[in-house]
Amino acid sequence: MSEALEQLGAYLELKRADCVVSWEVAIGELNVTVALANLVSFVEFLKKDGNCQFSSLVDITAVDYPSRAKRFDVVYHFLSMYQNQRIRLRVEVREEDMVPSIISVHPSANWFEREVFDMFGILFSGHPDLRRILTDYGFRGYPLRKDFPTTGYTEVRYDEVQKRVVYEPVSLVQEYRQFDFMSPWEGAEYIMPGDEKAEEKAG
Repeated sequence: MSEALEQLGAYLELKRADCVVSWEVAIGELNVTVALANLVSFVEFLKKDGNCQFSSLVDITAVDYPSRAKRFDVVYHFLSMYQNQRIRLRVEVREEDMVPSIISVHPSANWFEREVFDMFGILFSGHPDLRRILTDYGFRGYPLRKDFPTTGYTEVRYDEVQKRVVYEPVSLVQEYRQFDFMSPWEGAEYIMPGDEKAEEKAG
């Protein structure tokens, strides 16, 4: 299987050198880094080429690397039932970049792209209805970015007085955000059961 993927990687680099930035086979899967500008044409090639036939879009997601200039990797997973192979495409994207939508090639990308927009704030040009799909209307921020606070910005609760659901800024009465990162065992005078046996052997 690995040999077949190596051959496929070499084939893609040969046929579409304008699209393939780099490729490797890792953990039984072919990973291809693709140029952002040529993403749609490359996805179309993967679907229609007789040696590829990656007709099934399995998933679209993203990974956040806040310290990089190209902050995000947008990741696409495809399956070829004809060749019994999988491929993973990766596109590096700056925060202000727009990723071309692949809906024209794979209509099933519609909700996947909306999810990536909702969770990471990545924009897809040419998408017919790019709005949030998992979070609530008026939600602030993008939950899967590394700089999004784990508590979020607002909390939702049912108000007994108003008899309805209300949205309020998060207010933590406990000091949840005070971390000293010390081990709970540092400076402890408590002796774990069995420690005395180790001391006896050492003595």
